Amino acid sequence: MTAVLWGVGLTALVTTILTLIWGQAALLPGLAFGGLATVIQAIAVLALRQAWRGDTAALLKGFGKGIGLRLLGIVLLGLAIGFARTAFPPLPSALGFLGVLLPLLFLEVRLAR
Repeated sequence: MTAVLWGVGLTALVTTILTLIWGQAALLPGLAFGGLATVIQAIAVLALRQAWRGDTAALLKGFGKGIGLRLLGIVLLGLAIGFARTAFPPLPSALGFLGVLLPLLFLEVRLAR
């Protein structure tokens, strides 16, 4: 739950900054990819939390699920930019995703406990 609250706050902050820089064209990419990063991190934290008290194999599986989800997010980012470039300009889309994902990634171990 804490990851979701952080993610929503970061999504709002990043989207506001992107909109100030690129205008209304950055609103959709900021919200969409900030929301995607929030969902990815919330699921990754949940997987890690479930594996935290287990053995090493369970912990590595938890980390592996998170890595797979982040890779899926990058693939979805590339697909959105490739197929709908007018709706998802490359730089605002990537910054919307990374601007939320990276701070949450640094908080992941703290949030998993």
